[in-house]
Amino acid sequence: MRYRFVIAAFLAMLFTVPGPIAGIGFGVSEAYAQTVSRIVVEGNQRIDPETVEAYMQLGPGDAFDSERVDQSLKTLFQTGLFSDVQIFQRGNVLVVKVEENPLINQISFEGNSEITDVNLGKEVELKPRMVFTRARVQSDVQRLTALYRRSGLFAARIEPKVIRLPQNRVNLVFEINEGETTRIQRIAFVGNEAFSDGQLRDVITTEESRWWKILTSSDNYDPDRLAYDKELLRRFYLNSGYADFQVLSATAELSPDGENFYITFTVQEGPQYNFGPVAVDPGTTGLNPEELMTKVKTREGEIYNAELVDNSVERITVDAGTAGYAFAKVRPRVDRDEATRTVGLTYTLEEGPRVYIERIDIVGNTRTQDNVIRREIRLVEGDAYNRVLVDRARRRITALDFFGKVDIIEQPGSAPDRVLLTVQVEEKSTGTLNFAAGYSTSEAVVGSVSVTERNLLGKGQFVRLATSLSFKRQELDFSFTEPYFLGRNLSAGIDAYGTRTDQQNESSFDLRQVGAGFRLGFPLSENSRVTTRYNFTNRKISDVPDNASQAIIQSEGTTNISLVGATYVYDMLDNPLRPTQGYRFQMSADIAGLGGDAKWARSEVAAYYFYPIWDGVVLMARGTAGHMEPLSGEIQPVDRFFKGGNSFRGFERAGIGPRDTSTSRDDALGGYTYGIGTVEVTFPLGLPEEFGIRGAVFSDFGTLFNAPDNFSCSNGKSDCLVGDNSALRASVGASVIWESPFGPLRFDFADALLKEKYDKTEWFRFSVGTSF
Repeated sequence: MRYRFVIAAFLAMLFTVPGPIAGIGFGVSEAYAQTVSRIVVEGNQRIDPETVEAYMQLGPGDAFDSERVDQSLKTLFQTGLFSDVQIFQRGNVLVVKVEENPLINQISFEGNSEITDVNLGKEVELKPRMVFTRARVQSDVQRLTALYRRSGLFAARIEPKVIRLPQNRVNLVFEINEGETTRIQRIAFVGNEAFSDGQLRDVITTEESRWWKILTSSDNYDPDRLAYDKELLRRFYLNSGYADFQVLSATAELSPDGENFYITFTVQEGPQYNFGPVAVDPGTTGLNPEELMTKVKTREGEIYNAELVDNSVERITVDAGTAGYAFAKVRPRVDRDEATRTVGLTYTLEEGPRVYIERIDIVGNTRTQDNVIRREIRLVEGDAYNRVLVDRARRRITALDFFGKVDIIEQPGSAPDRVLLTVQVEEKSTGTLNFAAGYSTSEAVVGSVSVTERNLLGKGQFVRLATSLSFKRQELDFSFTEPYFLGRNLSAGIDAYGTRTDQQNESSFDLRQVGAGFRLGFPLSENSRVTTRYNFTNRKISDVPDNASQAIIQSEGTTNISLVGATYVYDMLDNPLRPTQGYRFQMSADIAGLGGDAKWARSEVAAYYFYPIWDGVVLMARGTAGHMEPLSGEIQPVDRFFKGGNSFRGFERAGIGPRDTSTSRDDALGGYTYGIGTVEVTFPLGLPEEFGIRGAVFSDFGTLFNAPDNFSCSNGKSDCLVGDNSALRASVGASVIWESPFGPLRFDFADALLKEKYDKTEWFRFSVGTSF
């Protein structure tokens, strides 16, 4: 009986259990079969429920779907508005519970001293009133770290801190430990034979660290700058004839103590090439190849120069465009002969597809106005696209020296024959405040202060206010230049100045001048320019002793000078500060007398030629000449040419030329005509190149003469003893030139070989100045 009861209980349980299981399965199926009646958003403070619902992948009336719920979660997280999102079902209601990311109230930096808050703020992408996300914070940390590394602070550590505020707001603080600056201890080159390490260091922008380079960051390791240096080396070698040159590697090794970098460039120079046969193939354009050859700057037999090839391509392209072939492309076909080490060139013209510029956008200029950049492009919307002209625009914008980086990006337009140009610039500082002090044998102690802004108010204007003081000269001057006057390629400027000069030792008078003027300049070509000017000066000559030359006594008093003039310059130097190759020609003419007291005409010419003889040895030849003519009466001594000192070494300032020897003061009277030539060779002295010390030998030769002598002598006689003849003077000498931490310093030792008995000589001269 008992067994029957057990069996009955077991059978009852067996038939009862599936019921609840089936009930559970049915219940789930029924739930998912339900539809969403409405969506409820919970936890939101700033964001409207409608905004949240807009990101949902299902809505009222849709069936519950787990995949669409998961997709809604991902979409809401991707907005960056929420730090947490939960979606669950409450009956037929779909509940979306969110936790909003806070708003940034303020961003600050702590612990920084090498980089200002302003520059750090420009680097971060997060701004006040933006939504805070940890991903964005980490991205900004990486950007700030990269900025510190570009500044040589590789040990910098940045930790973001979040300070929570009411109403779901936060203050973001970047705590910075800058560490020590990691500088470049040594820059070495491997594989270079044609040029020394010192010459190549002058080519690149990265510099070795020295104690006096306290105002520069070029001795900090910057990977971007290193990549730019590789390009500079490539251009330098290609312009020097090494067509096979390669930079195999540029490595930066950090010292074990983490304080210094050691930079090594490994290069492969290859042989030096000359230009072979050069020709122009006009292709289907039908242009005259002989006329096009006049635009070519590469000549057979000369050392290969990639820059001349680029210039030739540009000139031919412009000439073809002028002739009506706006879409022509010039491709230089190279025929390299390794046996003869020549590179033959054929400039081939091809008519490219017609493409027009749809739009030109400029980005990155927060300070510089758009028109300052656009006027250098020389292309407008609707013009024919030409890569050479675009490259020229890039070079012109770079030459403004307002930007640290300039890129022009080309993108497809709205049609196959349209192109979009985006000019991306990265602005840099354009203002300078300079303090200078020094000593010279001509003016003793010298000091100066100047404030310069090259991009005033972002308009590309130049302004400078400067003052200088010495025992013999005090000067204050102001200069302003508008590079595009009236919206045209005309430079206009104004100048105002005041000077006091002690010329007692030279000509027995003190000079005070106050004046102003304006300038107007325009280019004739890429390398030549003409500048016209007008100046009005009020001048006073005073403190003339009784035993001075009668010519000086007669000029004492106040006069007005009204002067108009013009200057033409053609410049092909490779470096305006320290040229090693190229030439420069300058010619000027001035006329005084339009409304002033002085009436005369003056013209001067100057020519410079630099030629590299061999490694580090540069020949410089210079010739200058000038002549004046009175238009009425005589020219006062103060307006005449005075030569000597730095302009003619071996002689004192105003040491050569006409001189009144009838008095004990031996006053220099100046001359109407001069001509001076200089031949100088600079060379290394074998000292370590980082010392910056070079030597030079030179010879100056020339003359200064032609002064009127029809004045009454102080002794009452009519035959004044005025030394004045055109005899040749000449001197030879040697110099030591030091690029010192106090500025360029030069010692000149000279001996006057040819001179007149009344000339004043000196055997030693030096000068030095510095900015700090």
